[in-house]
Amino acid sequence: MLDYIRNCLDDLKSKNLYRSLKDRDEMAVDFSGNDYLGLLYNKESIEAGRKAAKIYGSGSSGSRLLSGNKAIFEEFESQIAADKNFESALILNSGFIANASTTQALSIPDGVLIFDKLNHASMYFGIDPTRAKLVRYKHLNYDELEDILKKYVDCKNKIIFSETVFGMDGDIADLRALSYLSQKYGALLFLDEAHATGLYGKNGLGLSTDFEFDPSKTLVMGTFSKALASSGAYIACSRLLKDYLIQKSKGFIYSTALSPFCIGAAQYNWRLTKTLENERRRVLELAGVLREKISDLGYNTIGAETNIIPIIFEKMNDALSVNQKLAERGIIASAIRPPTSPTPRIRLAVTAAHSESDLERLLEALK
Repeated sequence: MLDYIRNCLDDLKSKNLYRSLKDRDEMAVDFSGNDYLGLLYNKESIEAGRKAAKIYGSGSSGSRLLSGNKAIFEEFESQIAADKNFESALILNSGFIANASTTQALSIPDGVLIFDKLNHASMYFGIDPTRAKLVRYKHLNYDELEDILKKYVDCKNKIIFSETVFGMDGDIADLRALSYLSQKYGALLFLDEAHATGLYGKNGLGLSTDFEFDPSKTLVMGTFSKALASSGAYIACSRLLKDYLIQKSKGFIYSTALSPFCIGAAQYNWRLTKTLENERRRVLELAGVLREKISDLGYNTIGAETNIIPIIFEKMNDALSVNQKLAERGIIASAIRPPTSPTPRIRLAVTAAHSESDLERLLEALK
């Protein structure tokens, strides 16, 4: 076993796919993080977390089905459900756990799970191939999606999975098409709003709030760990589906519940984000300017349309080299490599913490 592990690591190193943890330079300009609204050090948010901890304790001491279910969880779930126009919501420990354990619970006998090929790894992680079949369509190709739905028209247990804002490509799903096709062919619809929460949609609460979905046949996941600057995630859905997830979602059943501090901070920021329209507008305007100027320099941003801007490279060495040269100039960016993304890239994220001078510094380095 150890020989296999050593050989695996050596192989990754030889292909420039080996990852390592790095210390962050606090003086550098960070374009790698997901603190989209700049709330990570917001004093009021931190104080809201401290107040929750004083009332409910520093931790939850058990899963929510045992000792870990606090009133603050159910209060926040009710607020999320109301704001997202659903009957119910269920809080889980992270976006990864929410996606993986919901996919696992929905991998039911004779089921068909229909994925956009670029869905997050957490959705793939939850698939149970002994119970359900995975079928994938090309990224954002809704003609192919419809062909798949026609093929499985008689299958009663089918569900479409898609992100709304794709975290590696920075593009946006056609939610109108997904809503139409899911209803036309009788499929459930699962939407991952991890990167949309805080920046997009009505009051910044996700793109799904801008469309009318069948709330009895739709599940929406969102995270507290990006724009909301805390930890955890939610699934908004019908009461029936929430009850089912409580019974069948292993990530919910067997995980110690989140710290009340995290819930207190996330709930405060959920409310706060509704008031931050100017900040959202500024982030998206800065991102638009940066995308255009990066393209003008000759870099390939593959048609990104959000605050997430990928710079695509043909060779992993080139992406790593650019990433290192940026670091030498005091700029932190993410070098993304397969299998996280299909092609090597530098992933940039514009946030409310960035200034115009930060963007100019990045552009000057990219020249």
